[in-house]
Amino acid sequence: MAGIDGVEDFLAALKSEILLRRDPFGSASYETIFLGGGTPSLLTPRQIEAILVCLHARFRIASGAEITIEANPGTVTRESLIAFRSMGVNRLSVGVQSFHDHELAFLGRVHDRAEALRCLDWGRAAGFENIGLDLIYSIPDQTLEEWDENLRAAVDFAPQHIAAYSLIVEERTPLAWMVEAGSVHRNLADREAAMYERTMELLAAHGYEHYEVSNYALPEFRCRHNCAYWSHEDYLGFGPSAHSFWKPSEPRRGRRWWNVADLSAYGDRLARGLLPIASEEHVGPRELVQERILLGLRSDGLDLARLAVELGYDLAQRQDSMMRWMIEEGLAAMDGQVLRLTSKGYMLCDEISARLSRDVSFSLLPTDRAAPLFP
Repeated sequence: MAGIDGVEDFLAALKSEILLRRDPFGSASYETIFLGGGTPSLLTPRQIEAILVCLHARFRIASGAEITIEANPGTVTRESLIAFRSMGVNRLSVGVQSFHDHELAFLGRVHDRAEALRCLDWGRAAGFENIGLDLIYSIPDQTLEEWDENLRAAVDFAPQHIAAYSLIVEERTPLAWMVEAGSVHRNLADREAAMYERTMELLAAHGYEHYEVSNYALPEFRCRHNCAYWSHEDYLGFGPSAHSFWKPSEPRRGRRWWNVADLSAYGDRLARGLLPIASEEHVGPRELVQERILLGLRSDGLDLARLAVELGYDLAQRQDSMMRWMIEEGLAAMDGQVLRLTSKGYMLCDEISARLSRDVSFSLLPTDRAAPLFP
């Protein structure tokens, strides 16, 4: 048995997985690469380059592909960003989270405001013309004024992309325990809603398109990689816990599989020449429609014509009264055959999606249980 002992062992295992992977998409040309999930900027430029070389050797990467690296301030230097850009990485996603030092300390970040600003400046100086930054709002006790200051600091830099996420209190985490003990208090729902409204208003005023519940971009700078997820496109993931999705040739069917999370198990399986897949699931027509409704409404709109043609589901016919009510209440609007949520509707996205997909059924279709993708 061979586990993972250090970064070089992990990289060797990752490259083994890339080379072992059978390409389910045949001769497809891959349009995006996303180096993220964790902190890939902790790797050296040489190590990042080795991963990219391996991907290019194993798969056909499209000319002009979007290649993103996630970077946290404090984990990169001016020189490393120049090196990333020179090897073909053309999109930089910076985990700023906040421009207030006390909020960064609360979140356990290793950087401060000055380092965040310096990282952004270095990225621009390195030649990145597509820079995104992530922010977190509704931090316990955060005021609307403090959040407004974060937004203004972001737009002052004028990145091409801004992602703004509300802080989620996950179960069995230190933050959850502090909330339970009463040492930390969550923001009231009204304050969090006001922060979200302020985000939409201010970023729209500065030219950012609100193209997903939590994502905003200047024209032509939407994250192509994330848009592929939200559009139900095929994708491959590599590394511990990585997920993949594939729509095989049979209509209205999908496959989703994911890798083992444990780093040692990941290395052991690859050392034995086995793909590190933990499990897989068959995604049937009902699940595909429900996911398409949720993902479409969360992002740039639900294409009703595409839903009918690709998945055989006529939402307008089945949910006519619900859709008319949404439009009358100002929660949604029709743009041709695309149903789009308004800013007001985005605030109720999960509830609306649940109601629209509640009665999805395909009683006349057979429940096809195909053979496992990975025996």
